[in-house]
Amino acid sequence: MVTEAIRSRMVWVITGVLALLVLLAQPMGTISPWFPIILIGLGGAAHQSWSANIFSTIGDMFPKSAIATVTGIGGMAGGVGSMILQWFAGWLFVYTDETAMQFMGFEGKPAGYFVVFCICAVAYLIGWIVMKTLVPKYKPIVLD
Repeated sequence: MVTEAIRSRMVWVITGVLALLVLLAQPMGTISPWFPIILIGLGGAAHQSWSANIFSTIGDMFPKSAIATVTGIGGMAGGVGSMILQWFAGWLFVYTDETAMQFMGFEGKPAGYFVVFCICAVAYLIGWIVMKTLVPKYKPIVLD
């Protein structure tokens, strides 16, 4: 019998795997422009599933008095992480264009875009591993 906890973990893993489809967006773009559109759309859907699971996890694990605080801290961390990633992406695009860097068959700016797609695709799996490391047992947290 599949328990609710196992079903929840399966959803998290499936979400991470769907996000990996974004890795194929740029290479498949050489075949048809519709492939990247569909794959990035699936990646966006995986992101929404991830977000819903993260926010429901906060509500399940923390007491009502701490939910807003934990959600705010998580939102701030996400904003700072996004700012750093955007700065890095801008720097990477300039660097790859100036040096004609090659990565996985792409050269110049397309190589930079592929690096960013790789980072975005594996970020969910890394996040899941970090969460499972920090919270090995899924149980409510009691604040004194």
